[in-house]
Amino acid sequence: MSRPPGGSNRVKAHFTRRELLAQLGKAAGASSFGASAALFLPGCTTGSSVTTTPPEDGYPGTDDELLDEIEKTAFLFFWEQADPKTGQVKDRALAAGNDTRTVSSIAATGFGLTALCVGDRRGYQPKGAIRARVQATLNFVLNQLQPHGKNGFLYHFVDVRTGARAFNSEVSSIDTAILLCGVLMCRQYFSKDAQLPGLATQIYNNVNFAWMLNGGTTLSMGWKPEEGFLAARWNSYNELMMLYLLGMASPTFPIPASSWSAWPRPKIQYQGLSYISGSDPLFVHQYSHAWFDFRGKRDAFANYFQNSITATQAHRLFCLSLAGQFSDYSADLWGITASDSKNGYVAWGGPSAQGTPIGPVDGSVVPCATAGSLPFDFAETIRVLRWTRGHYPRAWQRYGYVDAFNPLTGWYDGDVIGIDLGISVLMAENQRTQFIWSTFMKDPAAQTGMKLAGFRPE
Repeated sequence: MSRPPGGSNRVKAHFTRRELLAQLGKAAGASSFGASAALFLPGCTTGSSVTTTPPEDGYPGTDDELLDEIEKTAFLFFWEQADPKTGQVKDRALAAGNDTRTVSSIAATGFGLTALCVGDRRGYQPKGAIRARVQATLNFVLNQLQPHGKNGFLYHFVDVRTGARAFNSEVSSIDTAILLCGVLMCRQYFSKDAQLPGLATQIYNNVNFAWMLNGGTTLSMGWKPEEGFLAARWNSYNELMMLYLLGMASPTFPIPASSWSAWPRPKIQYQGLSYISGSDPLFVHQYSHAWFDFRGKRDAFANYFQNSITATQAHRLFCLSLAGQFSDYSADLWGITASDSKNGYVAWGGPSAQGTPIGPVDGSVVPCATAGSLPFDFAETIRVLRWTRGHYPRAWQRYGYVDAFNPLTGWYDGDVIGIDLGISVLMAENQRTQFIWSTFMKDPAAQTGMKLAGFRPE
Protein backbone atom coordinates (compact mmCIF):
# COMPACT_ATOMS: atom_id res chain seq x y z
CA MET A 1 0.00 0.00 0.00
CA SER A 2 1.40 3.39 -0.90
CA ARG A 3 1.04 6.37 1.37
CA PRO A 4 2.95 9.61 1.01
CA PRO A 5 4.79 10.27 4.26
CA GLY A 6 3.86 13.17 6.48
CA GLY A 7 0.77 13.98 4.48
CA SER A 8 2.72 15.02 1.40
CA ASN A 9 0.99 14.71 -1.94
CA ARG A 10 4.11 13.21 -3.50
CA VAL A 11 5.12 9.58 -3.62
CA LYS A 12 8.59 8.90 -2.24
CA ALA A 13 8.94 5.28 -3.41
CA HIS A 14 7.04 3.06 -5.81
CA PHE A 15 6.75 0.06 -3.52
CA THR A 16 3.81 -1.63 -1.90
CA ARG A 17 3.59 -1.43 1.87
CA ARG A 18 4.18 -5.17 2.12
CA GLU A 19 7.35 -5.04 -0.01
CA LEU A 20 8.78 -2.41 2.33
CA LEU A 21 7.77 -4.43 5.37
CA ALA A 22 9.58 -7.39 3.86
CA GLN A 23 12.73 -5.29 3.47
CA LEU A 24 12.38 -4.13 7.04
CA GLY A 25 11.99 -7.70 8.24
CA LYS A 26 15.20 -8.75 6.53
CA ALA A 27 17.05 -5.97 8.33
CA ALA A 28 15.50 -6.68 11.73
CA GLY A 29 17.64 -9.69 12.52
CA ALA A 30 20.88 -7.82 11.96
CA SER A 31 19.98 -4.46 13.45
CA SER A 32 19.19 -3.10 16.85
CA PHE A 33 16.38 -0.61 17.15
CA GLY A 34 18.90 2.18 17.37
CA ALA A 35 20.49 1.24 14.06
CA SER A 36 17.41 0.78 11.90
CA ALA A 37 16.85 3.54 9.39
CA ALA A 38 13.33 4.86 8.94
CA LEU A 39 11.53 3.29 6.01
CA PHE A 40 8.99 5.70 4.61
CA LEU A 41 5.94 3.65 3.85
CA PRO A 42 3.04 4.21 1.63
CA GLY A 43 0.14 4.30 4.04
CA CYS A 44 -1.42 1.20 7.67
CA THR A 45 -13.59 -13.34 24.41
CA THR A 46 -15.07 -9.81 24.71
CA GLY A 47 -15.47 -8.67 28.27
CA SER A 48 -17.28 -5.90 30.03
CA SER A 49 -16.47 -2.30 29.14
CA VAL A 50 -16.60 -1.22 32.77
CA THR A 51 -13.57 -1.63 35.01
CA THR A 52 -12.31 -0.13 38.22
CA THR A 53 -9.64 2.34 37.16
CA PRO A 54 -7.35 4.21 39.53
CA PRO A 55 -8.11 7.93 39.65
CA GLU A 56 -4.54 8.87 38.75
CA ASP A 57 -5.14 8.03 35.09
CA GLY A 58 -6.60 11.52 34.73
CA TYR A 59 -9.71 10.57 32.75
CA PRO A 60 -12.87 11.29 34.76
CA GLY A 61 -15.37 9.26 32.74
CA THR A 62 -16.20 5.58 32.57
CA ASP A 63 -14.58 3.20 30.12
CA ASP A 64 -17.75 3.16 28.06
CA GLU A 65 -17.82 6.94 27.94
CA LEU A 66 -14.28 6.97 26.58
CA LEU A 67 -15.10 4.36 23.97
CA ASP A 68 -18.08 6.43 22.90
CA GLU A 69 -15.85 9.50 22.58
CA ILE A 70 -13.42 7.49 20.44
CA GLU A 71 -16.24 6.31 18.19
CA LYS A 72 -18.00 9.65 17.92
CA THR A 73 -14.88 11.62 17.04
CA ALA A 74 -13.67 9.01 14.55
CA PHE A 75 -17.10 8.98 12.93
CA LEU A 76 -16.80 12.75 12.60
CA PHE A 77 -13.63 12.25 10.55
CA PHE A 78 -15.40 9.84 8.20
CA TRP A 79 -18.31 12.27 7.92
CA GLU A 80 -16.39 15.52 7.43
CA GLN A 81 -13.37 14.25 5.51
CA ALA A 82 -15.31 12.46 2.80
CA ASP A 83 -16.65 14.07 -0.32
CA PRO A 84 -20.44 14.19 0.16
CA LYS A 85 -21.07 13.59 -3.55
CA THR A 86 -18.73 10.62 -4.01
CA GLY A 87 -18.44 9.29 -0.45
CA GLN A 88 -14.70 8.77 -0.89
CA VAL A 89 -12.80 9.24 2.38
CA LYS A 90 -9.50 11.07 2.60
CA ASP A 91 -6.44 8.99 3.30
CA ARG A 92 -5.44 11.48 6.00
CA ALA A 93 -6.42 14.89 7.30
CA LEU A 94 -5.35 17.51 9.76
CA ALA A 95 -6.16 16.40 13.30
CA ALA A 96 -7.77 19.79 13.98
CA GLY A 97 -9.99 19.66 10.88
CA ASN A 98 -10.19 22.14 7.97
CA ASP A 99 -8.06 19.89 5.77
CA THR A 100 -7.72 20.77 2.07
CA ARG A 101 -6.05 17.64 0.70
CA THR A 102 -7.90 15.75 -2.01
CA VAL A 103 -6.56 12.19 -1.98
CA SER A 104 -8.72 9.30 -0.83
CA SER A 105 -7.69 5.76 -0.05
CA ILE A 106 -10.16 3.00 -0.85
CA ALA A 107 -9.23 1.32 2.44
CA ALA A 108 -10.26 4.44 4.37
CA THR A 109 -13.52 4.40 2.40
CA GLY A 110 -14.09 0.76 3.41
CA PHE A 111 -13.59 1.60 7.06
CA GLY A 112 -15.78 4.66 6.51
CA LEU A 113 -18.71 2.62 5.15
CA THR A 114 -18.59 0.52 8.29
CA ALA A 115 -18.33 3.62 10.46
CA LEU A 116 -21.47 4.95 8.76
CA CYS A 117 -23.32 1.85 9.93
CA VAL A 118 -22.03 2.45 13.45
CA GLY A 119 -23.04 6.10 13.28
CA ASP A 120 -26.50 5.23 12.02
CA ARG A 121 -27.04 2.76 14.84
CA ARG A 122 -25.80 5.22 17.45
CA GLY A 123 -27.57 8.26 16.02
CA TYR A 124 -24.47 10.31 15.26
CA GLN A 125 -26.20 11.79 12.18
CA PRO A 126 -29.78 11.63 10.87
CA LYS A 127 -30.64 8.29 9.29
CA GLY A 128 -31.64 9.84 5.99
CA ALA A 129 -28.34 11.66 5.66
CA ILE A 130 -26.32 8.54 6.44
CA ARG A 131 -28.27 6.42 3.98
CA ALA A 132 -27.75 9.04 1.28
CA ARG A 133 -24.00 9.03 1.97
CA VAL A 134 -23.85 5.23 1.72
CA GLN A 135 -25.77 5.31 -1.56
CA ALA A 136 -23.48 7.99 -2.99
CA THR A 137 -20.43 5.95 -1.97
CA LEU A 138 -21.65 2.67 -3.46
CA ASN A 139 -22.82 4.35 -6.66
CA PHE A 140 -19.44 6.02 -7.13
CA VAL A 141 -17.50 2.83 -6.48
CA LEU A 142 -19.67 0.87 -8.91
CA ASN A 143 -19.93 3.41 -11.71
CA GLN A 144 -16.62 5.28 -11.48
CA LEU A 145 -13.93 3.45 -9.52
CA GLN A 146 -14.47 -0.09 -10.75
CA PRO A 147 -14.61 0.81 -14.48
CA HIS A 148 -11.36 2.74 -14.11
CA GLY A 149 -9.66 -0.01 -12.08
CA LYS A 150 -8.93 -3.50 -13.35
CA ASN A 151 -11.23 -6.54 -13.25
CA GLY A 152 -13.22 -5.11 -10.36
CA PHE A 153 -10.16 -4.24 -8.26
CA LEU A 154 -9.60 -0.58 -7.47
CA TYR A 155 -6.69 1.81 -7.41
CA HIS A 156 -5.35 2.25 -3.91
CA PHE A 157 -5.39 6.05 -4.00
CA VAL A 158 -7.87 8.17 -5.94
CA ASP A 159 -9.00 11.78 -6.08
CA VAL A 160 -11.91 12.23 -3.67
CA ARG A 161 -13.93 14.21 -6.21
CA THR A 162 -13.19 12.56 -9.55
CA GLY A 163 -11.96 9.08 -8.65
CA ALA A 164 -8.88 9.55 -10.84
CA ARG A 165 -5.85 7.46 -9.93
CA ALA A 166 -3.49 9.26 -7.58
CA PHE A 167 0.24 8.91 -6.81
CA ASN A 168 0.81 6.39 -9.61
CA SER A 169 -0.69 3.91 -7.16
CA GLU A 170 -1.36 0.26 -7.79
CA VAL A 171 -4.64 -1.58 -8.26
CA SER A 172 -4.52 -3.04 -4.76
CA SER A 173 -5.87 -6.43 -3.76
CA ILE A 174 -5.78 -5.90 0.02
CA ASP A 175 -7.21 -2.40 -0.10
CA THR A 176 -10.00 -3.61 -2.37
CA ALA A 177 -10.72 -6.30 0.23
CA ILE A 178 -10.96 -3.69 2.99
CA LEU A 179 -13.36 -1.69 0.83
CA LEU A 180 -15.40 -4.83 0.17
CA CYS A 181 -15.71 -5.52 3.88
CA GLY A 182 -17.33 -2.11 4.25
CA VAL A 183 -19.51 -2.73 1.20
CA LEU A 184 -20.74 -6.08 2.54
CA MET A 185 -21.27 -4.61 5.99
CA CYS A 186 -23.66 -2.14 4.36
CA ARG A 187 -25.31 -4.97 2.40
CA GLN A 188 -26.27 -6.60 5.68
CA TYR A 189 -26.98 -3.54 7.81
CA PHE A 190 -29.21 -1.99 5.15
CA SER A 191 -30.60 -5.35 4.03
CA LYS A 192 -34.19 -4.05 3.98
CA ASP A 193 -33.32 -1.08 1.76
CA ALA A 194 -34.65 -1.12 -1.77
CA GLN A 195 -31.35 -0.14 -3.44
CA LEU A 196 -28.28 -0.49 -1.24
CA PRO A 197 -28.00 -4.32 -1.09
CA GLY A 198 -28.20 -4.54 -4.88
CA LEU A 199 -25.44 -1.98 -5.34
CA ALA A 200 -23.24 -3.79 -2.82
CA THR A 201 -23.81 -7.13 -4.53
CA GLN A 202 -22.85 -5.75 -7.93
CA ILE A 203 -19.61 -4.31 -6.53
CA TYR A 204 -18.62 -7.60 -4.89
CA ASN A 205 -19.58 -9.72 -7.88
CA ASN A 206 -17.50 -7.53 -10.21
CA VAL A 207 -14.22 -8.42 -8.48
CA ASN A 208 -12.29 -11.07 -10.40
CA PHE A 209 -10.34 -12.70 -7.59
CA ALA A 210 -9.15 -15.53 -9.85
CA TRP A 211 -7.40 -13.00 -12.10
CA MET A 212 -5.42 -11.68 -9.13
CA LEU A 213 -3.86 -15.14 -8.64
CA ASN A 214 -1.86 -14.44 -11.82
CA GLY A 215 -1.37 -18.14 -12.42
CA GLY A 216 -0.13 -18.86 -8.90
CA THR A 217 -1.51 -20.39 -5.74
CA THR A 218 -1.41 -17.15 -3.75
CA LEU A 219 -2.84 -13.73 -4.59
CA SER A 220 -0.76 -10.93 -6.02
CA MET A 221 -0.54 -7.72 -4.02
CA GLY A 222 -1.65 -5.72 -7.02
CA TRP A 223 -1.27 -4.61 -10.59
CA LYS A 224 -0.10 -1.50 -12.43
CA PRO A 225 -0.81 -0.61 -16.06
CA GLU A 226 2.85 0.33 -16.56
CA GLU A 227 4.31 -2.98 -15.40
CA GLY A 228 1.55 -5.54 -14.88
CA PHE A 229 1.29 -7.63 -11.74
CA LEU A 230 3.45 -6.69 -8.77
CA ALA A 231 6.07 -9.27 -7.89
CA ALA A 232 5.02 -9.36 -4.24
CA ARG A 233 2.33 -11.83 -3.20
CA TRP A 234 0.17 -12.42 -0.17
CA ASN A 235 2.15 -15.51 0.73
CA SER A 236 2.65 -15.40 4.50
CA TYR A 237 0.43 -14.71 7.50
CA ASN A 238 -0.54 -11.07 8.04
CA GLU A 239 -3.73 -9.08 7.45
CA LEU A 240 -4.51 -11.24 4.40
CA MET A 241 -7.27 -13.45 5.87
CA MET A 242 -10.16 -11.21 4.79
CA LEU A 243 -8.84 -11.13 1.21
CA TYR A 244 -8.70 -14.91 0.91
CA LEU A 245 -12.04 -15.49 2.64
CA LEU A 246 -13.81 -13.06 0.32
CA GLY A 247 -11.99 -14.48 -2.69
CA MET A 248 -12.98 -18.07 -1.95
CA ALA A 249 -16.60 -17.03 -1.33
CA SER A 250 -16.99 -15.07 -4.58
CA PRO A 251 -20.09 -16.26 -6.49
CA THR A 252 -18.62 -15.06 -9.80
CA PHE A 253 -14.80 -15.30 -9.86
CA PRO A 254 -13.71 -17.46 -6.89
CA ILE A 255 -10.25 -18.67 -6.01
CA PRO A 256 -9.82 -22.32 -4.97
CA ALA A 257 -10.44 -23.27 -1.35
CA SER A 258 -6.93 -24.72 -1.41
CA SER A 259 -5.65 -21.13 -1.47
CA TRP A 260 -6.38 -20.93 2.26
CA SER A 261 -3.59 -23.40 3.03
CA ALA A 262 -1.20 -22.07 0.35
CA TRP A 263 0.36 -19.42 2.62
CA PRO A 264 2.61 -20.35 5.56
CA ARG A 265 1.93 -19.45 9.16
CA PRO A 266 5.33 -18.90 10.80
CA LYS A 267 5.52 -18.77 14.58
CA ILE A 268 7.26 -16.32 16.88
CA GLN A 269 8.52 -17.26 20.33
CA TYR A 270 8.75 -14.32 22.73
CA GLN A 271 9.06 -14.32 26.53
CA GLY A 272 7.36 -17.70 26.78
CA LEU A 273 4.61 -16.82 24.31
CA SER A 274 4.18 -18.61 20.98
CA TYR A 275 2.01 -17.24 18.18
CA ILE A 276 1.70 -17.03 14.41
CA SER A 277 3.31 -13.90 13.04
CA GLY A 278 6.15 -12.52 10.98
CA SER A 279 8.25 -9.39 11.28
CA ASP A 280 5.16 -7.20 11.02
CA PRO A 281 3.58 -4.37 13.03
CA LEU A 282 0.65 -5.07 15.33
CA PHE A 283 -2.05 -4.04 12.85
CA VAL A 284 -1.71 -7.32 10.95
CA HIS A 285 -3.34 -9.03 13.95
CA GLN A 286 -6.28 -6.61 13.92
CA TYR A 287 -7.59 -5.80 10.45
CA SER A 288 -9.33 -9.02 9.40
CA HIS A 289 -10.75 -9.31 12.92
CA ALA A 290 -12.55 -5.98 12.59
CA TRP A 291 -15.20 -7.69 10.43
CA PHE A 292 -14.73 -11.45 10.59
CA ASP A 293 -15.61 -12.98 13.94
CA PHE A 294 -12.97 -15.60 14.72
CA ARG A 295 -13.96 -15.99 18.38
CA GLY A 296 -14.41 -19.60 19.50
CA LYS A 297 -13.45 -20.96 16.08
CA ARG A 298 -10.41 -22.58 14.55
CA ASP A 299 -9.34 -23.97 11.20
CA ALA A 300 -6.78 -26.73 10.64
CA PHE A 301 -4.03 -24.40 11.82
CA ALA A 302 -5.07 -22.12 14.66
CA ASN A 303 -7.59 -20.18 16.69
CA TYR A 304 -6.78 -16.79 15.18
CA PHE A 305 -8.63 -14.78 17.81
CA GLN A 306 -6.53 -16.36 20.53
CA ASN A 307 -3.50 -15.81 18.30
CA SER A 308 -4.25 -12.07 18.25
CA ILE A 309 -4.68 -12.07 22.03
CA THR A 310 -1.23 -13.58 22.37
CA ALA A 311 0.24 -11.18 19.80
CA THR A 312 -1.16 -8.24 21.77
CA GLN A 313 0.25 -9.59 25.01
CA ALA A 314 3.65 -10.12 23.39
CA HIS A 315 3.63 -6.60 21.99
CA ARG A 316 2.89 -5.18 25.43
CA LEU A 317 5.77 -7.15 26.95
CA PHE A 318 8.01 -5.99 24.13
CA CYS A 319 7.20 -2.32 24.79
CA LEU A 320 7.78 -2.76 28.51
CA SER A 321 11.14 -4.37 27.76
CA LEU A 322 12.22 -1.07 26.17
CA ALA A 323 11.39 1.03 29.24
CA GLY A 324 15.08 1.30 30.14
CA GLN A 325 15.71 2.91 26.77
CA PHE A 326 12.49 4.93 26.53
CA SER A 327 11.30 6.07 29.92
CA ASP A 328 7.77 6.85 28.77
CA TYR A 329 6.96 3.19 28.11
CA SER A 330 5.15 1.62 31.04
CA ALA A 331 2.07 -0.42 31.87
CA ASP A 332 0.16 2.85 31.44
CA LEU A 333 1.65 3.84 28.08
CA TRP A 334 2.63 1.44 25.31
CA GLY A 335 1.66 0.49 21.77
CA ILE A 336 3.42 0.98 18.42
CA THR A 337 2.15 0.01 15.00
CA ALA A 338 2.63 1.31 11.45
CA SER A 339 2.00 5.04 11.73
CA ASP A 340 3.32 8.53 11.30
CA SER A 341 6.50 9.57 13.06
CA LYS A 342 8.39 12.84 13.26
CA ASN A 343 10.40 11.55 10.26
CA GLY A 344 7.51 10.32 8.14
CA TYR A 345 5.37 7.21 7.87
CA VAL A 346 7.10 4.10 9.21
CA ALA A 347 6.42 0.45 9.91
CA TRP A 348 7.49 -0.16 13.45
CA GLY A 349 6.74 -2.07 16.60
CA GLY A 350 7.74 -5.55 17.60
CA PRO A 351 8.77 -8.04 18.50
CA SER A 352 10.09 -9.21 15.16
CA ALA A 353 10.69 -12.87 14.40
CA GLN A 354 14.11 -12.35 15.99
CA GLY A 355 12.64 -10.77 19.12
CA THR A 356 14.09 -7.38 18.20
CA PRO A 357 12.26 -4.14 17.35
CA ILE A 358 10.74 -3.55 13.96
CA GLY A 359 11.80 -0.23 12.54
CA PRO A 360 13.33 2.80 14.28
CA VAL A 361 11.44 2.66 17.58
CA ASP A 362 12.07 5.98 19.34
CA GLY A 363 9.65 6.22 22.25
CA SER A 364 6.64 7.24 20.16
CA VAL A 365 3.19 5.98 21.09
CA VAL A 366 0.52 5.09 18.52
CA PRO A 367 -2.99 5.10 20.02
CA CYS A 368 -4.55 2.90 17.34
CA ALA A 369 -2.21 0.09 18.39
CA THR A 370 -4.10 -0.31 21.66
CA ALA A 371 -7.49 0.84 20.34
CA GLY A 372 -7.30 -1.77 17.58
CA SER A 373 -6.64 -4.47 20.17
CA LEU A 374 -9.44 -3.58 22.58
CA PRO A 375 -11.29 -6.91 22.17
CA PHE A 376 -8.07 -8.90 22.62
CA ASP A 377 -6.89 -7.50 25.96
CA PHE A 378 -9.45 -5.00 27.17
CA ALA A 379 -8.11 -4.29 30.64
CA GLU A 380 -4.58 -3.46 29.47
CA THR A 381 -5.56 -1.54 26.33
CA ILE A 382 -8.26 0.62 27.90
CA ARG A 383 -5.76 1.47 30.64
CA VAL A 384 -3.45 3.00 28.03
CA LEU A 385 -6.24 4.85 26.24
CA ARG A 386 -7.49 6.32 29.51
CA TRP A 387 -3.98 7.34 30.55
CA THR A 388 -3.32 8.98 27.20
CA ARG A 389 -6.62 10.82 27.28
CA GLY A 390 -6.02 12.01 30.83
CA HIS A 391 -2.33 12.94 30.71
CA TYR A 392 -1.63 14.04 27.14
CA PRO A 393 -4.29 16.59 26.12
CA ARG A 394 -2.36 17.50 22.95
CA ALA A 395 -2.80 13.92 21.78
CA TRP A 396 -6.57 14.41 21.53
CA GLN A 397 -8.02 16.68 18.84
CA ARG A 398 -11.16 17.08 16.77
CA TYR A 399 -11.11 13.50 15.45
CA GLY A 400 -9.89 11.86 18.64
CA TYR A 401 -6.35 10.68 19.19
CA VAL A 402 -3.70 12.02 16.83
CA ASP A 403 -2.02 9.33 14.81
CA ALA A 404 1.10 9.25 16.98
CA PHE A 405 3.02 11.29 19.54
CA ASN A 406 6.32 11.15 21.39
CA PRO A 407 6.24 12.24 25.06
CA LEU A 408 10.04 12.21 25.23
CA THR A 409 10.54 14.80 22.50
CA GLY A 410 7.25 16.67 22.71
CA TRP A 411 6.34 15.76 19.14
CA TYR A 412 2.62 15.43 18.34
CA ASP A 413 1.41 14.44 14.91
CA GLY A 414 -0.59 17.12 13.13
CA ASP A 415 -2.53 14.48 11.18
CA VAL A 416 -4.93 11.65 11.64
CA ILE A 417 -5.01 8.69 9.22
CA GLY A 418 -8.24 7.14 8.00
CA ILE A 419 -7.34 3.49 8.40
CA ASP A 420 -5.99 4.08 11.92
CA LEU A 421 -9.15 5.86 13.02
CA GLY A 422 -11.08 3.13 11.23
CA ILE A 423 -9.62 0.21 13.15
CA SER A 424 -10.12 2.19 16.36
CA VAL A 425 -13.83 2.84 15.88
CA LEU A 426 -14.60 -0.67 14.63
CA MET A 427 -12.83 -2.43 17.46
CA ALA A 428 -14.27 -0.08 20.06
CA GLU A 429 -17.76 -0.95 18.82
CA ASN A 430 -16.99 -4.67 18.69
CA GLN A 431 -15.76 -4.47 22.27
CA ARG A 432 -18.90 -2.68 23.41
CA THR A 433 -21.64 -4.54 21.53
CA GLN A 434 -20.10 -6.94 18.95
CA PHE A 435 -22.27 -5.04 16.44
CA ILE A 436 -19.91 -5.27 13.46
CA TRP A 437 -19.17 -8.93 14.02
CA SER A 438 -22.83 -9.88 14.46
CA THR A 439 -23.91 -7.91 11.40
CA PHE A 440 -21.09 -8.75 9.00
CA MET A 441 -21.14 -12.47 9.82
CA LYS A 442 -24.74 -12.68 8.59
CA ASP A 443 -23.52 -11.97 5.08
CA PRO A 444 -23.38 -15.04 2.80
CA ALA A 445 -19.85 -14.15 1.70
CA ALA A 446 -18.58 -14.19 5.29
CA GLN A 447 -20.32 -17.47 6.05
CA THR A 448 -19.22 -19.17 2.83
CA GLY A 449 -15.62 -18.03 3.20
CA MET A 450 -15.36 -19.33 6.75
CA LYS A 451 -16.93 -22.65 5.73
CA LEU A 452 -14.59 -23.13 2.77
CA ALA A 453 -11.61 -22.34 4.98
CA GLY A 454 -12.64 -25.15 7.30
CA PHE A 455 -13.53 -23.17 10.40
CA ARG A 456 -15.32 -25.09 13.12
CA PRO A 457 -16.26 -24.41 16.73
CA GLU A 458 -13.34 -24.94 19.08
